[in-house]
Amino acid sequence: MTGPLVPFREVVLKVHSRCDLACDHCYVYEHADQSWRTRPRTISDDVIFRTAQRLAEHAKAHALPSVSVILHGGEPLLAGPARLRRVCEVLTSAFDGVAELDLRIHTNGLQLSPRYLDLFDEFNVRVGISLDGDRAANDRHRRYADGRSSHPLVLKAVELLRQERYRHLDLGLLCTVDIENDPIAVLDALTELDPPLIDFLLPHATWDDPPPRPDGSPTAYADWLLAVFDRWQEQGRPVPVRLFSSVLSTLSGGPSLTESLGLAPTDLVVVETDGQLEQVDSLKSAYEGAAATGFDVFTHTFDEVAAHPGVRARQLGLAGVSEACRRCPVVRSCGGGLYTHRYRSTGPSGEFDNPSVYCEDLAALVRGIEARTAASLVAPELADPAELAASQRDLTRMLLARLNADVEERGDERWARAWELAAAVEASEEGARGLDEVLSHPYTRTWLLRALEALHERPGAVRDALRLPAYLAAAAVRAGLDIPVDVGYEDGRLVLPGLGELRIGGSGERGTARVRAVEGGLLVRRDEGDPAERRITLSSAAGPGWRPVRRLIVPGGASGPALDLVLDDLDPYRDCFAAPAAAALDDRAAADLLGRIGDAWALIGAKTPLRAAETAGRLTTLTPLTGLAPAEPAVGRHGRGALGIAVDGSAEELAIALLRGSRRAELQALADVTDLYAADGSWEHRIPWEEEPVPFSRLLADTYERMALGAFEPRCLEGVPQALDTLEGAAELTVSGKRLLDLMRKEI
Repeated sequence: MTGPLVPFREVVLKVHSRCDLACDHCYVYEHADQSWRTRPRTISDDVIFRTAQRLAEHAKAHALPSVSVILHGGEPLLAGPARLRRVCEVLTSAFDGVAELDLRIHTNGLQLSPRYLDLFDEFNVRVGISLDGDRAANDRHRRYADGRSSHPLVLKAVELLRQERYRHLDLGLLCTVDIENDPIAVLDALTELDPPLIDFLLPHATWDDPPPRPDGSPTAYADWLLAVFDRWQEQGRPVPVRLFSSVLSTLSGGPSLTESLGLAPTDLVVVETDGQLEQVDSLKSAYEGAAATGFDVFTHTFDEVAAHPGVRARQLGLAGVSEACRRCPVVRSCGGGLYTHRYRSTGPSGEFDNPSVYCEDLAALVRGIEARTAASLVAPELADPAELAASQRDLTRMLLARLNADVEERGDERWARAWELAAAVEASEEGARGLDEVLSHPYTRTWLLRALEALHERPGAVRDALRLPAYLAAAAVRAGLDIPVDVGYEDGRLVLPGLGELRIGGSGERGTARVRAVEGGLLVRRDEGDPAERRITLSSAAGPGWRPVRRLIVPGGASGPALDLVLDDLDPYRDCFAAPAAAALDDRAAADLLGRIGDAWALIGAKTPLRAAETAGRLTTLTPLTGLAPAEPAVGRHGRGALGIAVDGSAEELAIALLRGSRRAELQALADVTDLYAADGSWEHRIPWEEEPVPFSRLLADTYERMALGAFEPRCLEGVPQALDTLEGAAELTVSGKRLLDLMRKEI
């Protein structure tokens, strides 16, 4: 097996190997592996001590912040309060100063009493209870050996756990699915108990011992669960349901939330009452000894178990599922199903190298949930440019708040004064609007990212962060607020982001200047003792020492839509592209470049007015770069709307760069605020215009760009329909990504 060892973060500790119920669907007592018969009934002091010692060593060696230990059985409460206290004391002592210990217990609840719950409260042991629904559903399997119902006592346990003094210990309810039960009655019975979580579990089955399907339907379990889902939606999702939450998460590009679904590597190990170390317990459903490793806590470390081939096989993610699963579009959500459910003793593939015995159910469940929720899961930014702009601004504001929190921890007085000034600027409607304009400038994001990175690399590095007053001064000037702002300058240059640069001193000179807004511009005083005050008029061209950020404004008309672009060759944080930023252009070079950009815009408007309107709404800022091919634009680490372009190039080459670049910039802006795909690089795709296969991100980006270039170069559209088909069948696409693909098909 390849890949790094995955440390165990979750341990199932069997504290008692017998049970007080005779559930006929129990994988421990009723399935293939009967090793429970030879286990000690109760865990010994030696096993408790060695387990705690080994596990603490494992946590320390891997610097784990926390480890979950789940007390299990059989029925763990049969171990008794004294034995459970011993387990909690030894584990708590071993983990003291090593890692956080998350103690849990999974029980049928029959023995639960205040005596146990007071003990669990003392050690913060959270409690999960098994309950299969209403009485009819629960009594189908969960009965005493003599046939008596367990339902009344389970309800009593749930009610006890719901008491105010114990409610913080409540983990929720575990419900094993039986399609003979009424799905609506089951969910209603569970939600009426107001648990913090419901976890629906498919009954353990394999290809050798498949699950019952009374009506023969290959999707009977999906149909049952989707009926539950519909009722859950109808109720307003009153309780989190782990299975549904996991599917919804993966559909949106997030992680799986349960081992039974998704491709996340397993990090769980089982310690039996005799100290034997085993793989996940559900493997007992496959065959005798399927969970065994041959290791124990007395002579082996947890690292040795983590390196066991059986454990590693469940840590391979996509590489660990069958070939059929790897080609399936829903594999990111179903993950090939629970490892145990893939078992088949005979056949051309390996024992576990098969799709799940619930394969058709899982596919139908994922597609059914997607069909029911796609509209609510799709990011609104995909269809509404105003939503995208607002989300981008919110993202920048979030970074600013994060920077404030990080610097505030260091107690820097200069930052505290600047942050108070920010509150003063934002106190008025005009000031808030001016600050929004500054935060919308693409390179404000670059500044924030660089300031945060500097702080994390060198905790005392606040120099970048202390550029905040320059942004506040720019906001105050934009809003016309009469608020004086002291702004630092370096190398004799005072830069106001998005506005311009004032030469205020000699080369290499550093200091502080006071900036305040006046009607139509700003006043700058170098220091308090300097009698000279310079007045800058923003509407004017360059003046002595003042170089404004240049704009290109093309009014709309017969030749196409209006265009309003900033040519920013001054911002100190514009060097965020793969190619170097060009030096500031002189007036002649800038006028020449702006003229060619205007000609390029006229070409775009004449050839493809719809693309022109699209581009005008996406680009705000152009920055000259060196080393770029004229028709090849660049996007970097910045906010929405910026594009790096070559200084030279014909109008036609620049038109291609603008079209291609606007698409690149838009795709990046969308990726900043929503997941269009996940698990990029896990698959490779054939691309019609390339010989070598490429990852999904490259296929999407190239196809998206080529569609915009079709008006200029019709050959760019060759292969696009085939590329769209490949995208549509890809497992990487999220719900939002599928919506983008729908929009692309409408375009084409």
